[in-house]
Amino acid sequence: MTASTHTRLLFNMRHLLVLLCVGILNHISEALLMEKLADNKMCGDAECSHVLSMATALDDFIAPDCRFINIKKGQKVYVYSKLIPEEGGGVFWSGSVYSDRYVDQMGIIGYFPAPLVKETLTFREGTVQIQTTNMDFLCA
Repeated sequence: MTASTHTRLLFNMRHLLVLLCVGILNHISEALLMEKLADNKMCGDAECSHVLSMATALDDFIAPDCRFINIKKGQKVYVYSKLIPEEGGGVFWSGSVYSDRYVDQMGIIGYFPAPLVKETLTFREGTVQIQTTNMDFLCA
């Protein structure tokens, strides 16, 4: 490899690194902090990574913004956390949908109104109460 080829390669790698960093920063800057729905939540563990229960949707729900998930009547929902409602606030849980018909939505975690579902199977009896953070309500 000649010196000029080596120099061009380094130059191109630096440009690629700059473009990568700009892309990452652009993605982060597009995130939108939304209003908190609650100050505390109940989870199965300190990271809210364990499923608390399985529920079945009693009706359709169209997400009003990116904090929420769309749910279709009859769809199964894995419940990961339950927000502790503020006085006068709504009761919201977070979870992800499961359905053969809506595979594209599987794995997306978001909030939904708790009265919209009926819990059908409990996986964790014990829960921990933890504070919500701004990251819980960040729209990306």
